[in-house]
Amino acid sequence: MSSQHYNLSLKNGQAMIDGELVTTNIYIKDGSTNLISDKNFESDETIDCKNLLILPGVIDSQVHFREPGLEGKENLESGMLAAVSGGVTAIFEMPNTNPLTITPETIQDKLQRASKGAWSDYAFYLGGTMRTSSNLSEWEKLKGVCGIKIFMGASTGDLMTASDEEVESVVANGQRVIAVHAEDQMIMMENQKSILGDSKDVAMHCKWRSPESCLSATKRVVSLARKHNRRVHILHITTKEEMEFLSKNKDVASVELLANHLTLHAPECYEKMGTLAQQNPPIREKHHQDSLWRALNNDVVDIIASDHAPHTLDEKSKMYPDSPSGTPGVQTLVPIMLNHVNNGKLSLNQLINLVCENPIKIFGIKNKGFIKEGYDADFTIVDMNKTIEIRNENIESKCGWSPFHGYKFKGSPIVTIINGKIKMKDGKIIDSPEGKPIEFI
Repeated sequence: MSSQHYNLSLKNGQAMIDGELVTTNIYIKDGSTNLISDKNFESDETIDCKNLLILPGVIDSQVHFREPGLEGKENLESGMLAAVSGGVTAIFEMPNTNPLTITPETIQDKLQRASKGAWSDYAFYLGGTMRTSSNLSEWEKLKGVCGIKIFMGASTGDLMTASDEEVESVVANGQRVIAVHAEDQMIMMENQKSILGDSKDVAMHCKWRSPESCLSATKRVVSLARKHNRRVHILHITTKEEMEFLSKNKDVASVELLANHLTLHAPECYEKMGTLAQQNPPIREKHHQDSLWRALNNDVVDIIASDHAPHTLDEKSKMYPDSPSGTPGVQTLVPIMLNHVNNGKLSLNQLINLVCENPIKIFGIKNKGFIKEGYDADFTIVDMNKTIEIRNENIESKCGWSPFHGYKFKGSPIVTIINGKIKMKDGKIIDSPEGKPIEFI
């Protein structure tokens, strides 16, 4: 037995290291992965990971935690608690709060708020607007900023960047990745008159917010990205047409999919869930979903996220289209995707690329995403044979519901470790919130 001593050891598990599953022991000291070895050393605490998989900590790169301003739906602490409960170790949070996250002052305010109840590690998008675009080159370097976010549709006030002039003002300033909500506001306004009209049918959501509106916005922002040699990250793609276009433009655009769009399809989801399935861009018909899976398996897709966007059940019970768009999802992201792995829809290696490694590469995150000596000791330990049933009463998000209530998924996170500390084990929250801002290159 060596005289070396560690804070925590993960023993006898299969760890995904350099693209291969290796049975080994992982030794953690002072928040970092200190040693990977098949030898036995002493530690203060040991987790026996026999028959379990040790994955790098999962990153959810698109969540809305609603604080400040909309804490009745969610707050930073409850959102990060839900993340940790679902095996997610780090999150990127969106700027459409009240006030909007568009200045150094509002970023600092979020950092302060998060520090009081951070169960996971965290970073924040800075909203890109025409009004603030000239400052983005400087502000994008602020502590805790993961990138710039623009809304070409489905937002309000100063966050809406609907015209090419507005979008270009953001794209032309700075170097960090720009995450884009790509729906064409003008097309959707026309569709609202000509297609939606007075309809109260939520199944019309995917026709009002049409594939044409998504393709138009995506083409426009990619053209501007190419003009200014700026990387863009197109969020929550839903259509066959966008995937075909983006497959030819990967040199300037990375691609995100959502777990919901890979799992649910119209019209069945609206028939079963009503407005609980309503989100932007919409869940679409199965032929679109099939195209998303083809793109994923042809390496067009870079990241899978949840787009966790909670509303209260009272709000969601309003008659469509007065009902708000958005669903909670940070707690269910990992089990949904593990279930897809078990069903042969993608490999475990692919999943790790999509939720661990690629966010690191695209956003330039330091010391995360891989199981390597010297990296942050962030781990999502999963049991691929454990079936769980999603229940509203077990949802940690403040909104207290999931569109997947009653669904069973095979494959479950059973331990969440962040910076070398166990924060969830067997469904129970451990210790206290100690998350910190993510660092970037």
